Amino acid sequence: MNKSFTSRYEMRVQQAYEQQKSAAKPTYILGIETSCDETSAAVVRDGREVLSNIIASQADIHKRFGGVVPEVASRRHVENITVTIEEALREAGKTLEEIDAIAVTYGPGLVGALLVGVAAAKAISLARGIPLIGVHHIAGHIYANRLVEEMQFPLISLVVSGGHTELVWMEQHGAFTILGETRDDAAGEAYDKVARSLGLPYPGGPHIDRLAHEGQPNVPLPRAWLEPDSYDFSFSGLKSAVLNTLHNAAQRNETINPANLAASFQDSVTEVLVEKTLRAVREYGAKQVLLAGGVAANRGLRERLQRRCQEENVPLVIPPLSLCTDNAAMIAAAGYIRYQKGEFASLDLNGVPGLSLTDH
Repeated sequence: MNKSFTSRYEMRVQQAYEQQKSAAKPTYILGIETSCDETSAAVVRDGREVLSNIIASQADIHKRFGGVVPEVASRRHVENITVTIEEALREAGKTLEEIDAIAVTYGPGLVGALLVGVAAAKAISLARGIPLIGVHHIAGHIYANRLVEEMQFPLISLVVSGGHTELVWMEQHGAFTILGETRDDAAGEAYDKVARSLGLPYPGGPHIDRLAHEGQPNVPLPRAWLEPDSYDFSFSGLKSAVLNTLHNAAQRNETINPANLAASFQDSVTEVLVEKTLRAVREYGAKQVLLAGGVAANRGLRERLQRRCQEENVPLVIPPLSLCTDNAAMIAAAGYIRYQKGEFASLDLNGVPGLSLTDH
């Protein structure tokens, strides 16, 4: 890119930032999220107040395939992105001229999907001369909690989604240390695979959760604790144990109650997630626990974590269901922290499908 052009752009951005900061007025950030199969745009004031949060879901489109088809997702993002941004601005009662910065997910995720949001964000930033902020998708999920309650540092965040299962330690805003992560299947991925084996539709997580509350956890299934001091997770073996249980029952011409199997599977997953989280709280002296990610909507996980945090007398924050799944309000909330620090992206910002949270 032409250096002179880039310099003029960066100068305009810095001037806009300094003018907004000196004016001591509310900061309005437009968030954009297109990492997977939701096209979302939101307007958030001062990193805490959601003025709009529009989500165009593709779930019904991908349901027929039993999972997200990247090329289909990317094309739908292209179709939806402009109208979604316009709707977010309209609902917030704002125009682009009143927006102070653009925050966009640039990783991790599906590269084609990420590029749609990044391109839209760069276009607005360039046209308006306002800061462009690249946001890590998981940082967004963590900061969804700040839209509910202020963070108390140091804290532990349990991140559970279709592609991620991580325990994250935070001593201050924007500082992430991964204590443990999945070694194979993420929890949400295991939920979808087990649901498929039970003949449940995609996405399988909500169906397993519903079915689990109708059954009893009386089917013996393993818990993958790994090494005694490890905070890592592993759900591949549990998934295989469910499949073996179904296969062995079929070989013996026996019937397993699907609700009981779902309850047993969920009991195994949530026990490991919750107990490792509480062990980290004790070891690191965390003042607060945050639950984040799409699987944070799981009722079994929410109930178990709430019960154990009450027993351990540690404050717990869980976002409402509307902020658990992928959404742009969480991206704007995380982007606000970087805005306050003046951490802006350049126009060569790109989608990074394998972006690490600690490199963000």
